[in-house]
Amino acid sequence: MRFMLASAFLWFPVSAARAHGSGGSSAWASDPWIVLPLLAAIGLYAAGTTKLWSRAGPGRGVQPSRALCFVLGWLLLAGALASPLHELGKRLFTAHMIEHEMLMVMAAPLLVLARPFGAMLWALPPAARRALGGVSQVRALRWTRSWATDPLVATVLHGAALWLWHMPGLYEAALASETVHWLQHFSFFATALLFWQGVIYGRTQTGGQAAGVFYLFLTALHSGFLGILLSIARVPLFPGQGSSAAEWGMTVLDDQQLAGLIMWVPGGLVYAAAALTLTGLWIANSGAAGSKRPLNV
Repeated sequence: MRFMLASAFLWFPVSAARAHGSGGSSAWASDPWIVLPLLAAIGLYAAGTTKLWSRAGPGRGVQPSRALCFVLGWLLLAGALASPLHELGKRLFTAHMIEHEMLMVMAAPLLVLARPFGAMLWALPPAARRALGGVSQVRALRWTRSWATDPLVATVLHGAALWLWHMPGLYEAALASETVHWLQHFSFFATALLFWQGVIYGRTQTGGQAAGVFYLFLTALHSGFLGILLSIARVPLFPGQGSSAAEWGMTVLDDQQLAGLIMWVPGGLVYAAAALTLTGLWIANSGAAGSKRPLNV
């Protein structure tokens, strides 16, 4: 069975876009609540970046590396929410888990690294830009943002969302209701943004980098443990999730075990790579005694 799971893991991402079956799984999303925000985000970012580069010169105001992070993050976000993968995820646990991992450990850190809001503001008229800039300086909002992106708080919020939504009752509710399903995705993605903002930018001095490494390790540990629980379970924990498993040559239990492996191994590798990167920055910055320069990532 392990050979079958490993083969399915390698084959599934390549084949998902050609999925067949009931429910229109081969169609891209047409829901305006999905499509319009995605188009608005890429449109604002492109317009703002173009305006900045036309005024200050290419690469100024928005670094090309950050622009690349935004485009990659946006493509992953669109792939998770608007591609055939989303519809298939309602009936196949493996697809659902890939969708969640794309949101939490791929799209979210790339979008945080992109820091896109400055470029988006430049797409707006000057009056609107000044008004939004003023709102962002409201003390209550600044305090809330600072609190929510504190590495400890953000790690707890993200971990709570991950574990609560994998409680059988809540998970089955998400399968039964499209509204609850989107609430699940929103909480995963929103808390992932807070988490990555906290561990990367939450505290910019050397001690903050060490804290970021610790919270990445902690998140890899508890999410990996959840993945292990799913992969070693001997009964399906969410029977309604694997209704299309047979179409992919799996039982419902095989589907659940493969989903657990995806959470455990690829997800853990992303956290490990991020932790190693922060460790390298921590070591490099700690060599400059007395340096107060912010972490530049």
